Amino acid sequence: MNVHELALAGLNDHRLFTTLDLAGTFAFAISGAVAARDRGLDWFGVVAIAFTVACGGGVLRDLCIGAVPPAGLTDWRYLAVAMAAALMTIAANTLVVRLAHPVILFDSIGLGLFAVTGAQKAMIFGHNAEVAVLLGIVTAVGGGVVRDVLLNRVPVILQREIYASAALVGASIEVFGEHLGWLSSSRTWVALVACFAFRYLSLHYKWNLPHSSGHDGNGSE
Repeated sequence: MNVHELALAGLNDHRLFTTLDLAGTFAFAISGAVAARDRGLDWFGVVAIAFTVACGGGVLRDLCIGAVPPAGLTDWRYLAVAMAAALMTIAANTLVVRLAHPVILFDSIGLGLFAVTGAQKAMIFGHNAEVAVLLGIVTAVGGGVVRDVLLNRVPVILQREIYASAALVGASIEVFGEHLGWLSSSRTWVALVACFAFRYLSLHYKWNLPHSSGHDGNGSE
């Protein structure tokens, strides 16, 4: 492979990363906007929650890897996508309501997308596999935790639902697929579909990880 082909491959990977990151931003923004609307917040509150949820995990990831200032705060596209998602949720309220559990649906989509892009960006900045997997999880669950805290709810990650575990699956496939030399686009799609499917099917079939015996409270998964 010559220099031109390498440069083209790198450009394509960057475009794929940016596209997936913005798609994750859109999905999480909708989940945040719907949750804020259900809590009775005004339009400003809906937009603010949507942006915070959409970019919270990515900002934390960027701070951890030294990518400062974070892209979520410097790239206008993230704000624009989050605002568009929030305004669409407000304007198309009837359409969103028709969806079955819209917060869970878009949260699951965002979880898969951010688990993959979080791991990708950590590897781009030269971090090892363990750090990449951990930051993939942080990117994926960070927005949901922020959403639940701001809306005075118990974070999903602290309940008996498969949430962080699904992000772990997606991030691990992305990272170890990279180390095994899998084609970039193929492993990315496999990783995000696996994460989304694991999360969504676990809710549909009520799968839970085992919790400590003798303890009745909810455990983090």
